Amino acid sequence: MTGAEAARERRASDAATWLLLVAAGLALTAFARRTGMRVGVPGAPFTGEYRLKVEVGTLLAPAVALAVLAAVRAGVVERLRWRRLLLVAYASHLAWALALAVVDGGNGLAYPIANGNEYLRDVASVGNDPAGFVRDFVGNAAQHSVATRTHPPAPVLLLWLLRKLGVTRPSTIGVVVTAIGCVAVPAVAVAMRSLCGELAARRLLPVLVLAPYAVWVAVSMDGVTAALCAIAIALGVVASEPGRRPWWALSAGAVLGVAALFSYAVGWLAATLLVVCFVRRRATTIALIGTGALVPLAVARVAGFVWPHGLTAAQADWSLRVGPYRSWLLWALLDVVVLVIACGPHVVTAARRVRRTPGWPFLVGAGIAVLFAIGSGLARGEVERTWLPFFPWLLVPVTGADETGEPAKPSLLLLALGAAAAVAIEAVLRSAW
Repeated sequence: MTGAEAARERRASDAATWLLLVAAGLALTAFARRTGMRVGVPGAPFTGEYRLKVEVGTLLAPAVALAVLAAVRAGVVERLRWRRLLLVAYASHLAWALALAVVDGGNGLAYPIANGNEYLRDVASVGNDPAGFVRDFVGNAAQHSVATRTHPPAPVLLLWLLRKLGVTRPSTIGVVVTAIGCVAVPAVAVAMRSLCGELAARRLLPVLVLAPYAVWVAVSMDGVTAALCAIAIALGVVASEPGRRPWWALSAGAVLGVAALFSYAVGWLAATLLVVCFVRRRATTIALIGTGALVPLAVARVAGFVWPHGLTAAQADWSLRVGPYRSWLLWALLDVVVLVIACGPHVVTAARRVRRTPGWPFLVGAGIAVLFAIGSGLARGEVERTWLPFFPWLLVPVTGADETGEPAKPSLLLLALGAAAAVAIEAVLRSAW
């Protein structure tokens, strides 16, 4: 068997393994619903309900996917200059995310922002006193929307700022939020380039661009969180390079601290920076990153928001609203199914190549976060969006070394299969985001 034949066989095996895992997960879901297990949502393993909706906009997403696949096949990933490639990758991911959003019709850009369980409902309570909103945030938690109660105050403050800037239409806000979230793609690539080399970063980009989890990057505050986390890690990894000035590390910490004001779960990603700095023997860098991260949290504390108190209130709300109605063991399995579907077929390739990538430190923070969320029972649904900050890093090993010792190329077959899965999800699933 030639090397090319062996590579084709592995790609086919990865595709078959992924399809088998997805089928098994969906079968488990059907079995759980039929036997009356505590699923808690009508559309498990995702949070939502199923329906089939095909419109003219449904054709846009496949067109974007085909254009990206054609560009990859033509060698654009290798030919373009680095900065131009990052720009093209960002624009392609943005087009992919927006195209997926409009699969659900024109309302796809507005409903995830405007529905009553989301942050926009609470913007009016900020009024002209954002400091007062922050100060009373935990005390007024019962009056907030579901999304606001389970997150720190930064998402509402971002929407309040957009309103002050004149961005008031939900669909326009949806586009702006999506545009911010898509910054995660070039940011991950920058971090990859520093730790794994430029060729590995280039070859990872198509996987990130067409990842099925783009369904939830679109019109999602968790997508904004993912972008902030990716920027923080990129700054931190670059800061660990020899000769970098201290402001790189301080900036990385500051962005990570801001991200922690968007989500309580992102602190786990600090472990990635800790490992990178340990591998590169940069103790001062990690100290500067930690110092920078404390600044936004300290500012929030002065304004009256105590981050640990907010976390405690969010967990208490979750325990009353979700815990009794969703089985821990069942959702421990279903969350893994969601992860496999959201990351797409390349997640199988990534698992197979973990030992072949110098980017393994990127897996540490994301891996710990996912394992803790499942083991603690805090992840019982909705991980398709709450794990958005972790999904890109779990795909890093895709470009692990092949038989020649070079970073492996992504499979066009797996890229196409993942893109088709994303279109199918958007066409049959209606969720609150």
